Amino acid sequence: MRMMMTRMMRWAKGFALGLTLLAGPTWAACADARFEGIAYTACTFDPATADMRLFHRDGAGAVYGQFATLRRAVEADGLRLIAAMNGAMYHPDLDVVGYYVEDGAEVAPLVTRAGPGNFGLVPNGVFCLRTDAAEIIETGRFAATPRVCEYAMQSGPLLVEKGALHPRLLPGSDSRFTRNAVGVRGDGTVVWAITSTPVNLHRFARLMRDGLGAPDALYVDGRVSRLYAPELERSDFGFPVGPILGVVAPRD
Repeated sequence: MRMMMTRMMRWAKGFALGLTLLAGPTWAACADARFEGIAYTACTFDPATADMRLFHRDGAGAVYGQFATLRRAVEADGLRLIAAMNGAMYHPDLDVVGYYVEDGAEVAPLVTRAGPGNFGLVPNGVFCLRTDAAEIIETGRFAATPRVCEYAMQSGPLLVEKGALHPRLLPGSDSRFTRNAVGVRGDGTVVWAITSTPVNLHRFARLMRDGLGAPDALYVDGRVSRLYAPELERSDFGFPVGPILGVVAPRD
């Protein structure tokens, strides 16, 4: 019954998305921009109409790893890949790090302890996708009051929480990399961002909050950050990645 309801909700979302596409591309847009000298690309989506999902392994258990592989897979299912970005952090074998939910099924449990690396730089958080809404929740709050997510990924650090920057991010840090993150704005829209300019985490957090208007923003990864944005004729490639955050729509 739950699977049937999920399929019906996806069909309804796809139908609504198709109507929006007929009216124009305002449901989602990717664009290059600059913020205080930081070159970046941002993509904006309305989760009420955009069918956003996480993808990790295909039906045979193989990791998608690349945007081209994922694009072929969704096309075989009668869909098209509108945009995609590397998603949750992952281990060397491409397994996910931290809490991960795909199509309503929990794949990996929530990690509540602090630890090494950016993931363990608490507070970290969970990006939770439901049928028509998205939310970023600090891990401790998520553990205390779990949400039912159709898709979810845990990552860290939590760059911005309720408009406040992560307290341990240093303005003068010399750790600069290409980075990507996901944010949720006050109106509920979701924004992805990926930098072209190497940047430290403090400046990246300010980009998400002050440049892109996201009072809640979750760091995804650095150095391996990649984006698929066909409207910009962009499809980054490199070593295989773990989970991929993507938006799909019915094929024309």
